[in-house]
Amino acid sequence: MTTQVLSEAFGPSEGVALRLKQAVLVVAGIALLSVMAKIKLPIPPSPVAISMGTFAVLTVGAAYGPRLGLVTIMGYMLIGMLGFDVFQSSTAEVNGIDYMLGGTGGYLVGYVMATVLLGVLARRGWDRNVGWMGAAMLLGNVVLYVPGLAWLAFLYGLDKPILAWGLTPFLVGDAMKLALAALLLPALWKLIGTARA
Repeated sequence: MTTQVLSEAFGPSEGVALRLKQAVLVVAGIALLSVMAKIKLPIPPSPVAISMGTFAVLTVGAAYGPRLGLVTIMGYMLIGMLGFDVFQSSTAEVNGIDYMLGGTGGYLVGYVMATVLLGVLARRGWDRNVGWMGAAMLLGNVVLYVPGLAWLAFLYGLDKPILAWGLTPFLVGDAMKLALAALLLPALWKLIGTARA
């Protein structure tokens, strides 16, 4: 697992300058996650508008690698825990720990797991090829949904339509985000290669 991830392909690679670059990337990543979580797009025939939050989570994981990705997503979670309105459906009134322990709590755990998984797969070079990146995004979505659905089942009971609430309305949008991310990361690698040539 020594393959370079995208965030390591530019800028300083050692010393204080590297630490400064990493700090800037963490802040930029948290800002990106916060903004993208609030972007909602209606995608017929799905009855639910999709958020770009999952796209940002998986892309940050792949671009940053497992360690920097984990620091970034945990920073995002900490800011949300402190009551800032950074989550998809959080508001000035509903935020912080109360929001995180609500229906979306399992998906937030999935965000952390998926970020690390995408970072590990990118470290193995899966982000350089559209097919492999698509497979990585698919795995990331599975890892994201498992704790999300399990938490919904725990909160509301298995007798409720958990899949109809927490999975099927999002599949169309997730497929589109998966395709977008699968194209984006390999394209960025090609741009970097062309710039160095």
